[in-house]
Order: sequence, then structure tokens, then C-alpha cells
Amino acid sequence: MLGLVSGRPPAPRAVHARTSRQQRIVDHVLAAGSASAAELVDLTGVSLMTVHRDVDDLARRGLVRKYRGGVSAQPTSVFEAHSEYRRTVHRAEKARIADAALALVEPGSSIMVDDSTTALALVERLEDVGPLTVVTNYLPALEILKALPEVRLIALGGDYSRTHDSFGGIAAMESVTRMSVDAAFVSTSSMTGSMTYHQEQDIVLVKRAMLDAAARSVLLMDSSKIRRRALHQLRPLDAFDALVVDDGVSEELVVEMREHVEVTVAAR
Repeated sequence: MLGLVSGRPPAPRAVHARTSRQQRIVDHVLAAGSASAAELVDLTGVSLMTVHRDVDDLARRGLVRKYRGGVSAQPTSVFEAHSEYRRTVHRAEKARIADAALALVEPGSSIMVDDSTTALALVERLEDVGPLTVVTNYLPALEILKALPEVRLIALGGDYSRTHDSFGGIAAMESVTRMSVDAAFVSTSSMTGSMTYHQEQDIVLVKRAMLDAAARSVLLMDSSKIRRRALHQLRPLDAFDALVVDDGVSEELVVEMREHVEVTVAAR
């Protein structure tokens, strides 16, 4: 505090303490899904005012979402969850979907994967499929793929989003439109029996460009996203060539989906 009053920058020890405290807040919220301000005071041992300042800082950086009385990592109809939170939830379902989708990846082909954590589960299984050409804008996918000798990796650049841990914007879209791949593997925030949705318009535009650049499009959706809506329509279900879901989707809804697209149910 004296450093701020005197015009000098905060001492390194103070910066380290704030960084460590904010990381504790983020880790707690990602694990719990949400937390009240009072809960964060107990967690960190600092004042309510300091907690609010920390949360404001984290919300500006896209790591959490602030609401009246607390903070959340969970998605809403207009806000997508942070990438780190999405990587921690429904992992078993995503793993089963990725196992089933792996059969749709042909050695020697070119594929595009989006910045979804379900597609990331597929990326984690590509080591023995090569040779492959893989195009992606998702930083965690790039980190995995760069180590695979049988993969020719093409990274899509653009504006970096900390919330999504991926690259988007006009530069990413223009890069996608210059390409033509054999298949695109994508996921999105929510769907009904006939339509897919996402909360953010910029993400929708990049996903649409990916689907347009692919000869075949495969939608990967875990059952937590079913019967939900988000702000923007992505594509009708019949615009996809294949859909892979886990067995948490009701049989009735699977029948409805099969009126629009080829459906694979990834069983336990």
C-alpha cells in the first residue's frame, strides 16, 4: 500500500500474494462451479473489499463470471464457461464420445477441430491414427498435437481469448475460409432435437466457417448440453453429416435427432 501511495509499484511480495490468492479463488470456483463472496472471504482470509477487487480483476480477464453476491464458472444462455472449467466437467462422457468419434477419423486425411473440450478429448486420441493433417485454433490442442510426429499441424491465428484459450476474430475466420479439409469435428454449448446454439456470436462465426470448409462435419455433444438453448443459433442439426452423443441422451430424443442426422450413441 505504501508503494501505491508513494507512486512506486507494489512490492514483489505483495504482487505474489495477490496472484496466489487469485489463483486460489479461480481453483475453488472452477472446482465448485460457483461461490459466494462470503465463502471467498473465508477461503482467502482477506476482507470482503479485497475479495471484490480480486473478483473484478478475474472477471475482466474472463476467468470467472461475477453476479450479485458471488462468482461463477458455469455457463448461462449468454456467457460461455471458461475453458479450464469446461475441461473439468463431464469428462467420462466426453471420453466415450471421443472413443466413438475416433472411428470417423481416416488416416491420411485432413481434419479441423474447434476450441471445444469434447474435440480436445478426440485430439488426445490421435497419436496412433496418423499420418494426419490437423487444423485448429485451440491452444490446448496445439500443445498436444505439436508432439505427435505423424501429425502435420496447422495453427489458426487471430485474436487470443483467455476465456476460450483459443484464437478467433476476423484473422481466424479468413484463415479458415482459405482451407478445405476432409472433416471438421466440432461441439457447441447447447442443442435441441433439431438446432444447435452457442452463447457468443464471434464463436458462432468461426465454427460456421469451419463447417463450411469441411467436406464432412461431425458434431460431438455430451448429454449435459441437450435440451438447452443459448443466444445464437449455430446450425440446424440436418446441416451436419454425423452426430456423436453419450448414452445419457434419452431414447426418445435420439429418435428425434435421427430424423435429421446420422447419430452414434457412445455407450458405457
